[in-house]
Amino acid sequence: MKTDLVLLAALMGAATYPWRAVPLLAPGIHRLPPPVLAYLRLVGPAVLAALAAINTFVALDPARHASFHVGADWLAVGLCLLIVARWKNLLLGLVLAAALLALIRTTAIAG
Repeated sequence: MKTDLVLLAALMGAATYPWRAVPLLAPGIHRLPPPVLAYLRLVGPAVLAALAAINTFVALDPARHASFHVGADWLAVGLCLLIVARWKNLLLGLVLAAALLALIRTTAIAG
């Protein structure tokens, strides 16, 4: 197991945790203007979306050169977006997207 990215993960956690902890650390946060509250509420989903985008649209070759990638991952992301937009349920969208991608990869390996 490689541990060279553990420090990076700790730094990213230190950078994102304060935004998630603002409601705990600032008891009067509910008095902030609605746009500020919406911004704070959407920081977490924005980080998740950025991680999903880079892992879906960019592929690295063995020499670690990035290139645009089109594949089955796009179907899973599309399904997740559809579920979240329609039923406002991120957990269901993520579970169904993961299941779809697992099914696609399993049938591609078996076939």
